[in-house]
Amino acid sequence: MTGHRVRREAYGIGYAEQAEFKDTYGGVEGFVFLEAYRIVPEDVPSDTVLLFMHPVGGGAYLPMVTQLAREGNHVIYANSRYRGGDAALIMEKVVLDMAAAVRHAREKLGYEKVVLAGWSGGGSLSLFYQQQACAPSVTSPPAGGMPDLTSEDLPPADAMLLLAAHPSRHQVLTDCLDPSVLDEADPSRRDAELDLYHPVNAPPYSDEFLRRFRAAQAERNRRITADVKQRLEDLRAAGRPHDEFAFVVHGTMADPRVFDGGVDPNDRALGTSFLGDPQVVNMSPIGLARFSTLRSWLSQWSIDDANADGPRAAADVKVPAFVVANSADNICTPGYANALFDALGSEDKSRITIRGANHYYIGPDQKPLLQEAAAACTAWLGERGLAPV
Repeated sequence: MTGHRVRREAYGIGYAEQAEFKDTYGGVEGFVFLEAYRIVPEDVPSDTVLLFMHPVGGGAYLPMVTQLAREGNHVIYANSRYRGGDAALIMEKVVLDMAAAVRHAREKLGYEKVVLAGWSGGGSLSLFYQQQACAPSVTSPPAGGMPDLTSEDLPPADAMLLLAAHPSRHQVLTDCLDPSVLDEADPSRRDAELDLYHPVNAPPYSDEFLRRFRAAQAERNRRITADVKQRLEDLRAAGRPHDEFAFVVHGTMADPRVFDGGVDPNDRALGTSFLGDPQVVNMSPIGLARFSTLRSWLSQWSIDDANADGPRAAADVKVPAFVVANSADNICTPGYANALFDALGSEDKSRITIRGANHYYIGPDQKPLLQEAAAACTAWLGERGLAPV
């Protein structure tokens, strides 16, 4: 891989918070500690840093993160407090984590400008953060309580990269929910007519099937949400307002795009999901939203309640923005990229599609495409005075 030699520096970010109860394991209640990594090109100074954060994923060694540094950019990958475990994740609290990372980059590391680099699920997070930094409106998570983002110190960023980004966690989950599951307590009870893995439902899918399928996915999301709200109400009525309830969501990899290339078409390989064999992933322990809690479901997975909605937030984003899509991406397909780009309120917005690139830029033919994408980002940043000369 060509480019600058880079060095990696690990560091921590700590800050105090007010919370009704602790929802991450370890450490002192009321104190948040974030692990972060700075990846910088050797002997290349810069007053600008690209800041990555994902709600749950740790990506300091992602190919794109490293390649952007090899292109001469200073890069930070800061993990949220929920790194590696999203069962209790509250998106509004992740906004506070991103704010702490932005402040640290400016006040402790000396960067004058911060560009939010929203990769995959970090895209909607970055948009939500920037919206609340510039046009704060969220006074509590959907289940109530803290934080009130309108009263927090959320320093806005100077520009935004949206890299293989999707609209939201709740949209991706709903597009992948298995609508054939009739009973949340017994996922073996299924509607064969809506079972993507039943032989009768072979691609290509008719428009009628897809309409019914998508409607049933949304209906299932709302059934789970209704149960979540009832359980929260029951806990409050019982005088236990801070209690939680953990539950399992079975069947979360049933997206017609996996098998039918005519559904939001691009160059993706069919028959495989971004987590592997889709039929296995549908019921595997690593599936989307497999383990959840009541407040977390409303904050990150409910299509009607979650605040961190990329297109909705993008309308309030006015800073320069660059959208990078990959034509062989098997999760962030063109419809997702279009929704984000079209919704952006920025007067200065641009986009590019990297032909043949997959979601992670991993594979024997992906290195040149990774370099192409990182170079395009660096050129765009340079035109706006946001990259080292």
